[in-house]
Amino acid sequence: MDQTLIKTAEERMKKALETIRHEVAPLRTSKATTSLLDGIRVEYYGSHVPLQQVASVSVPEPRLLVIQPWERTMLSEVVKAIQKSDLGLNPADDGSVVRLTIPPLTEERRRDLVKVLGKIVEDGRVRVRTIRRESNEELKKLEKDHKISEDDGKKAQSEVQKLTDRYIATLDDLFGKKQAEIMEV
Repeated sequence: MDQTLIKTAEERMKKALETIRHEVAPLRTSKATTSLLDGIRVEYYGSHVPLQQVASVSVPEPRLLVIQPWERTMLSEVVKAIQKSDLGLNPADDGSVVRLTIPPLTEERRRDLVKVLGKIVEDGRVRVRTIRRESNEELKKLEKDHKISEDDGKKAQSEVQKLTDRYIATLDDLFGKKQAEIMEV
């Protein structure tokens, strides 16, 4: 019974890690990346759809994104969506594609992005620790109800702690890599 609880805890921690990776991906660095536009939604025949469903996005140069809508009528909608986003980028529409030039980040903006990154990663750590706490509470309840022995409960809590340590270390590693990427000039 405690093994299924540990597996469930690990799956939840994996999901928390993936969520954090997804939240961290669009944080802007000095390099152009298609993940920068992941959160952009475009109005398409009355409904809002992700940009990737109405256009192809490519990175022909390190500081340039090119967005090629599949329908020419979508050009203005793509431009509007990018301008509404909080990316702070100015799209250039040349009649067939939208070009996004990624300006170099200022030192101050880099520090702000690292602070945002820190908050996102800390949220991830809190999620992982919450999963640990909930799993440990469940183990204690099983122990109290005599469904598992005290020794098994302690072993399971130890395994949950090892999982927690592993996922926290992964989050710290993610923070370090993304911070280096953001601070790179």
